[in-house]
Amino acid sequence: MGGAEDAPRAAAAAANGHGNGATVEEKLNELRRLLGKAEGDPLRIVGVGAGAWGSVFCALMQDAYGHLRDKVQVRIWRRPGRAVDRATAEHLFEVINAREDVLRRLIRRCAYLKYVEGRLGDRTLYADEILRDGFCLNMIDTPLCPLKVVTNLQEAVWDADIVINGLPSTDTREVFGEIGRYWKERITAPIILSLAKGIEASLDPLPRIITPTQMISNATGVPLENILYLGGPNIASEIYNKEYANARICGADKWRKPLAKFLRQPHFIVWDNSDLITHEVMGGLKNVYAIGAGMVAALTNESATSKSVYFALCTSEMIYITHLLEEEPEKLAGPLLADTYVTLLKGRNAWYGQKLAKGELTLEMGDSIKGKGTIQGVSAVDAFYELLSQDSLSVMHPEANRSVAPVEMCPILKALYKILIKRELPPDSILQAIRDETMYDPRERIEMAQGHSLYRPSLLGQPKGDAKA
Repeated sequence: MGGAEDAPRAAAAAANGHGNGATVEEKLNELRRLLGKAEGDPLRIVGVGAGAWGSVFCALMQDAYGHLRDKVQVRIWRRPGRAVDRATAEHLFEVINAREDVLRRLIRRCAYLKYVEGRLGDRTLYADEILRDGFCLNMIDTPLCPLKVVTNLQEAVWDADIVINGLPSTDTREVFGEIGRYWKERITAPIILSLAKGIEASLDPLPRIITPTQMISNATGVPLENILYLGGPNIASEIYNKEYANARICGADKWRKPLAKFLRQPHFIVWDNSDLITHEVMGGLKNVYAIGAGMVAALTNESATSKSVYFALCTSEMIYITHLLEEEPEKLAGPLLADTYVTLLKGRNAWYGQKLAKGELTLEMGDSIKGKGTIQGVSAVDAFYELLSQDSLSVMHPEANRSVAPVEMCPILKALYKILIKRELPPDSILQAIRDETMYDPRERIEMAQGHSLYRPSLLGQPKGDAKA
């Protein structure tokens, strides 16, 4: 995989130290050894789902290790048949012609003519077809390296050593349920690295959160020690363009440190942490409040004052919720705020909130948006509201001096639920939620969370007194 057109990028990697053959090959050999790979049997890395982050992740692996094609194989699965509309084809043609390196690469591969025909409307381009040339449908403006694309799921995953879950959380259960059927005869379990940020709510027998890694384990039978989560404050296109970023890989000791070392690049630093489930949940939580932030920005003409008011209130709600989920929530403050900050600046959930508030999108269009993919914050609003509205989790209201469901302490979450899920209120009602004259100081919500024993281990499926997922 990879050809002459990949040489400049490989040379650049070598120049900065990462592409030095010995260093890269040693990292690959170490992981191959841990996985028990025999000589001549390539390490098979397979991406499942070709959204922006899933595609970029596979492209990073291809750029870093693809030249060692006898030792590693990188491929990505996406569903076939997704047509590229005329407007996107025209824009893609402009992107190609604005990048001389991309243009030359396509000409060498005899692939340029189809983009001319696509622009003229003489040919229909398909998402899997353009991905082979390095164009992700959700991220047309950032050309990637060419990728090996497989549209048959069974063919893609049946012999995979490492599977990258690049699916939205809302699709994870269904697709990995199908994958589980293909893996019934496997002797050894693969490693699965999930990039998904989202949750589901389960209310029976007790209210609890179900994360993508738990969905995958339940659907495939792969033990949770072989399933990890990678997340952090980053934007996919910026990472591929080598802007400095960091992320955390979370999971069991067995694999997280070797994978952190394998994934680390000079511009992409990967730390590791044992707390898998909580970090996943935090990745979903920030998407909830990013949608509201986008609404406030649009409705107030980007007022810095209004956005800061919203930020103070939403962070106090997030801190409150983390106290329900985690026995030692303080250690999550940095990662959660960093991830929230970048999502508010440039994430798709904040973008979605802006478009809704401006009337450029409607709720009737659904939460899968052309050129952006799935807006995972919408399903997260529903899940967090359903969980935190359960009376069995009741907390003491500081002013009413009575027990209430935790959601009553989260007015922004309540407003977003009524706007996005129940569709009872228009987007501009988010402003009333942050301008309520009877609202108490957000500092008081934080002090209340810190001063009371709010921790509900059952929310993460843990027995009482068990602090770890």
